[in-house]
Amino acid sequence: MTISSISQTPERFNMKKKKKHRATAIWDERYAGSDYIYGTEPNRYLKKQLATLPAGRILLAGEGEGRNAVYAAGQGWQVSAFDISREGRKKAMLLADQQGVQIDYRVGELHNMDYEMEQFDVIALIFTHFPEEERANIHKKLTEHLRPGGIIILEAFSKNHIQNQASNPNAGGPKERSMLITPEDLKNDFAGFEILELKETENHLSEGSHHNGFSALVRFTGRKRASAVARH
Repeated sequence: MTISSISQTPERFNMKKKKKHRATAIWDERYAGSDYIYGTEPNRYLKKQLATLPAGRILLAGEGEGRNAVYAAGQGWQVSAFDISREGRKKAMLLADQQGVQIDYRVGELHNMDYEMEQFDVIALIFTHFPEEERANIHKKLTEHLRPGGIIILEAFSKNHIQNQASNPNAGGPKERSMLITPEDLKNDFAGFEILELKETENHLSEGSHHNGFSALVRFTGRKRASAVARH
């Protein structure tokens, strides 16, 4: 999921387009098998945070095979989700059918979605990493779809995770250090949010075959103030 800059040369546009097509092909290939590579259980941090909130409307960005969307729907949330992978959506819809829940799962990038402004009570980004030059803009665009008083829940790999990847091929996460996240990145990206939790931590992940082992993480939960968008 990427958002193109408004002004760019044809050469740069074509290069970015090819990069996006490669990314889509990579994720489609990863999700094409029958196994759920990140498992079917929800992310523990998301599960913990949702337990503190009344069910409402939630958007899950970069939702992959649907484990978190299906869990949230089972807890009474009205779930929207999107990802660039059609194979990911197929797996998510199969899981939703098996669990007897409904989710609105779309394929594409954020700027191709027709979500309404301030539509959601919660937006969750669980290991949803973007290119460094596009991350802040995408985060800003996402906040436009969050109502004032709404909550962002984010867990991602920190820059220190590179060390874990070197010793454990199943640790998961982007291999490009620039795509990993620091707490300072999130302070800047979500300026104007009330920080409810922001910390860098280390934990053992056991999420399928691709998030398995000791991990360096950043966790963020923030509440959108009425002026949050204006402050970007």
